[in-house]
Amino acid sequence: MSEQSIAEILSKVQRLQIVARRAVNDLFAGQYQSAFRGRGMEFDEVREYQPGDDVRTIDWNVTARAGVPFIKRFAEERELTVYFLVDVSASGAFGSGDRSKLELAIEVAALLMFSALKNNDKVGLMTFCDDIVDFYPPRKGKSNVLRLVRELVAARPVPRETRLDRALEYLVRVQKRRCVAFVLSDFITTEHRTALAVAHQRHDVIAVSVSDPRELALPDVGFLNLRDAETGEIIEVDTSHAQVRALFESGAAERGRSRGELLKKIGIDELEVRTDEDYLTSLRRFFRMRERRYR
Repeated sequence: MSEQSIAEILSKVQRLQIVARRAVNDLFAGQYQSAFRGRGMEFDEVREYQPGDDVRTIDWNVTARAGVPFIKRFAEERELTVYFLVDVSASGAFGSGDRSKLELAIEVAALLMFSALKNNDKVGLMTFCDDIVDFYPPRKGKSNVLRLVRELVAARPVPRETRLDRALEYLVRVQKRRCVAFVLSDFITTEHRTALAVAHQRHDVIAVSVSDPRELALPDVGFLNLRDAETGEIIEVDTSHAQVRALFESGAAERGRSRGELLKKIGIDELEVRTDEDYLTSLRRFFRMRERRYR
């Protein structure tokens, strides 16, 4: 890697850190913590029984010694382990505006990583395409998050198909305790229904689906050569025909509906972000939805 490329990576990391810190402090204060539960309830203390307390929480051993009823108090175990599964297949290199889908996924992942850091959570990273590209086990601390963001910024799209099932199966093998797992991908993949269901039984899996407007609708610009970034296949499309544009749009809409229905059936929350929209608005909406559910 050249000195120039290293300088560019460090500059991008610094920019992401500044943007993420501002968003975490100003926009998401408390929302991240409210949106994600810890591993369960842990013992906090015992105190004397008061009218209205649940009698099922009475600590009979302490009560017998003290001669008056005492109850056990529990607090939610807040520490989380948070994984980011980032799809680095070549389809992520596409972007019709100022940024590609992969660049957007990296920005969203960085913001969520700094949110996890503020909450003192452990953060891990997995990049994948047709198999696992890199894996970084979860750790705490700012230096760990900065390293993971650097690795993401330095990642290059891999011209191979997406196999989300392999990434999820690997997560289930290596992570035994329950975690929060953000899957950031355009979900242009097959053979992942079972893997999603199994992973979500063990973990809190969240699908961050990344898209670009040119994948949803074609402009009327005459003949276009469209190349599949993962297979290299090229097809010629005449966008001047309204029927061609309508078929393309309806196909894209159907894929989105199918993905949404699958995720809903399994019970996985979906966070949709687009390269031409403000992802902070989507994140705020997503956090509020999760917070209302737990409330």
